Amino acid sequence: MSASNSKSVRFSVAPGGRLQGRLRVPGDKSISHRSIMLGSLAGGETRVSGFLEGEDSLATLDAFKAMGVRIEGPENGHVHIQGVGLYGLQAPPRPLDLGNSGTSMRLMAGLLAGQAFNVTLTGDASLSGRPMKRVVEPLTRMGAHIGTTDRGTAPLAIQGGAPLTGIDYDMPVASAQVKSSVLLAGLYASGTTCVTEPAPTRDHTERMLDGMGYPVQRAGNKVCLEGGHTLRGITIDVPADISSAAFFLVGASIASASDLVLEHVGMNPTRTGVIDILKQMGASIEIENRREVGGEPVADLHVRAAPLHGIEISPELVPLAIDEFPVLFVAAACAKGRTVLTGAEELRVKESDRIQVMADGLVALGIEATPTPDGMIIEGGSIIAGSVDSHGDHRIAMAFAMAALRAQGTIEISDCANVNTSFPGFVELASQSGLRINGI
Repeated sequence: MSASNSKSVRFSVAPGGRLQGRLRVPGDKSISHRSIMLGSLAGGETRVSGFLEGEDSLATLDAFKAMGVRIEGPENGHVHIQGVGLYGLQAPPRPLDLGNSGTSMRLMAGLLAGQAFNVTLTGDASLSGRPMKRVVEPLTRMGAHIGTTDRGTAPLAIQGGAPLTGIDYDMPVASAQVKSSVLLAGLYASGTTCVTEPAPTRDHTERMLDGMGYPVQRAGNKVCLEGGHTLRGITIDVPADISSAAFFLVGASIASASDLVLEHVGMNPTRTGVIDILKQMGASIEIENRREVGGEPVADLHVRAAPLHGIEISPELVPLAIDEFPVLFVAAACAKGRTVLTGAEELRVKESDRIQVMADGLVALGIEATPTPDGMIIEGGSIIAGSVDSHGDHRIAMAFAMAALRAQGTIEISDCANVNTSFPGFVELASQSGLRINGI
């Protein structure tokens, strides 16, 4: 979507409202991406249900179609992939445009580093400004040849035919995308590839590799695999995305008389930091009907309105809630007292500088919010009516939409088109649940 069209999509959210009933948010984006990537590299068929039909996941799907993989769907969340094996991908006829998806670009950089053909990865203006050296550096150490701009950003020009060798990589920053990129390159490397994390990050790649029969060794904060094994097609039921559920967890917590059940939410222990943080703030969240689906834990989350209080967020929870901080900042704005976040400098290099953009928006809505190099200090208070710019960042747009539940007047949010990257149908689902929102 062009920048001019993107700027034209706005949310107008009237104050008040409460969230009630039962709902299932769209499928997990991280797992949807990986189901296409690994399903394409597997032998035989992979059948996916609950696939997220958002622009990011569809960018991954389209890229693998362009490399010769036969993929049917998505149709009502169902995708059928005819895998071509680890060495069955074909050179695409043109550069692969991955839109706004950092996950697609970083993971595919590793996966494509071991192919026999040349390929270029491009993206939109936002993605083209995001740091890629963090994956290019370890992949180069493995023997990959990847060109970037002088700033270390996309487009990424990957030269095929480079023999890869396994490395033992100590990650300087906790990042599931970097970890996954190196492991995916390791599928094509001679010897063993190991990644050591400074803090736990989401482990969907390891779980899916394991589920597809590829041996993965895990010990503490270290994960290793050997090149040369194969993947087999499987059936994948994608759970509801906890990052999308987070908006409703916060919304129901801050809006008086809310009582909401979120169904079939992914409860991977590397992703549940948002629940831990909200509970520490006093939220009423009950975890019901725990079960396991396709190697991933899921549950229903029952959330009721509750008075929240400010906390100091523990740094070890940061990687477990990295995508949820925009809406957690809204929770902090509605809490009594001060909330302090540190150790989250990663937020400055997401789809936007989420620390600065959220601080600017909260201040515009009457909240005392002070950005710091690696986090924010927020004094809980009263949210007034106002206008905020989401800077094309889907999570910022949805976070400020939930803020209207406690606002004194209407909140207008601009530049909201990218909500479709992760949460197609957000306006409709939020409206059905009780948020007084209009997409314009």
